Amino acid sequence: MAKFELKLPKMGESVAEATITNWLKEVGDTIEMDEAVLEIATDKVDSEVPSEVSGILVEKLFGKDDLVQVGQTIAIIETDAASVSENSSVTSSAVEMPIAKTEVAKTVEATKETVAPADFSGSDKFFSPLVKNIAKEEGVSVAELDSISGSGKDGRVTKEDILNFIKNKSNTAQTVTTSVAEVLQPETRNSQPATKAIPVSVNGGDEIIEMDRMRKLISGYMVASVQTSAHVQSFIEVDVTNIVKWRTKVKDAFEKREGEKLTFTPIMMEAVAKALKDFPGMNISVDGDYIIKKKNINLGMAAALPNGNLIVPVIKNADQLNLVGMAKAVNDLGNRAKAGKLKPDDTQGGTYTVTNVGTFGSVFGTPIINQPQVGILALGAIRKVPAVIETPEGDFIGIRQKMFLSHSYDHRVVDGALGGSFVKRVADYLEAFDVNREY
Repeated sequence: MAKFELKLPKMGESVAEATITNWLKEVGDTIEMDEAVLEIATDKVDSEVPSEVSGILVEKLFGKDDLVQVGQTIAIIETDAASVSENSSVTSSAVEMPIAKTEVAKTVEATKETVAPADFSGSDKFFSPLVKNIAKEEGVSVAELDSISGSGKDGRVTKEDILNFIKNKSNTAQTVTTSVAEVLQPETRNSQPATKAIPVSVNGGDEIIEMDRMRKLISGYMVASVQTSAHVQSFIEVDVTNIVKWRTKVKDAFEKREGEKLTFTPIMMEAVAKALKDFPGMNISVDGDYIIKKKNINLGMAAALPNGNLIVPVIKNADQLNLVGMAKAVNDLGNRAKAGKLKPDDTQGGTYTVTNVGTFGSVFGTPIINQPQVGILALGAIRKVPAVIETPEGDFIGIRQKMFLSHSYDHRVVDGALGGSFVKRVADYLEAFDVNREY
C-alpha cells in the first residue's frame, strides 16, 4: 500500500487560496478516481476537488472553513503502489506551483504554523493569508488594511505594500492598535456622525434567514462599488427589428449546424465589444490617482444562479470572436454557471460587464458597476411598440421591435460625453445589423 497526497490544485492565475466549505468524504471512505472529495470556495466561485487516484481516505489535514493555499496537501489517500505510479506524473503536473518548489514548501509550512484565525470579515477587500498574518503580528487593524492602496492584481494588497505601511507607521512613531469598533466611532471619522443600522421589527410569524457566504460577498461588493464610484446613467432606445427578423430566420439552421442555441445575448455582446474598440476609454480601471488602460477586451456577463445569487463569468478577448464563437462562449459560461461548474479563472480579468435585465421582463435598469471596472451595460426587454418610420415617401406609424440600453459609468473618470457616446455607438451597431448577413 502507498499513500497519495491530495493537493489543492491551481484554479487560475490570480487565485492563490481557497476555503474548505464541505467535506464530501470522511476518513475510512472509499474514493474512486475523479470522484469529488471536498468542496471549496474562493472569493468568486464554489467548486469541487476530485481525487486523482482510487483508494481510501485515511487523513484529513484541514477542517471545514479552513483556508488552504494552492499546492498545499489537504488529505491523504491510501492506495496501492501501482495506482500511485500511474498517477504520479498527473500529480506533479496537475498542481502548478506559482514559485519554486522549495520556496513553496517553506511558505506553506510557515503559513500553516503561523496564520492565526483572525477575523477579517469586517473588510470588503480580499487579503492573502500572508498579509493577514503580517497584519496580526504587527497589530495592523482591519481599518488600516482597508486604507492601504494595493499594488497587486485588481488592487490587492501585497506583502511589500503592508511592509511599507508598517515601516512608514513606525517612522512617524505611531502605534495604532485601534479595533474596528473604535475606528467606526464618530470622533475618529472627522467628527461625522456614525451610520447606525435601523432596527428591524421582528414579529412572531417572521422567518429569520442568515445570508449564505456568496450573498455576503455580493452584498459587500455592491456597497463598496457604490461607495467607490460616482455612478451616472445614460439611457437610449434601440430599434432591433432587423436583429429579431434575422434571428427568427436563422436560429433553427444555426442550431442544426453549430449545435448551439442562438439567443440575442451574443449579438449584443458582439456590438459591445466593437464599441469598446472604438472607445477604449471605457475599457479601463482606476487605481487611486491612476488610470489603467486595459489591453484586452474581456466581457463579463452577469448571470443569475438557481439559488438567486449573482455571478459574472468572463468572455476573454471578446473582440476577437465572430458571432459563432461568441454564441458558443455565452452558452458555455451560462450553462456552467447554472450547473455550478464554473472555475475560479472563469470569473477573473473582466474589463467591462453586460447584464441582461430583460430576461426578467425589465424594460431598463440602473446596474451597479463591477469593480474595478468603470462601466456596465444593462439590456432591457425587447418589446413591440408603435414607432414613427421615416421613408422617402414620408413618415408613417408602424410596429417595431425596440429595447432600452442602460449604461452606468464611473463619473470619476468617465464624463457624460464618453459615457453617452459609447452607448450610442452600441445602439448604432445594433440598428445597422444586416438582416441578410451570414453567420
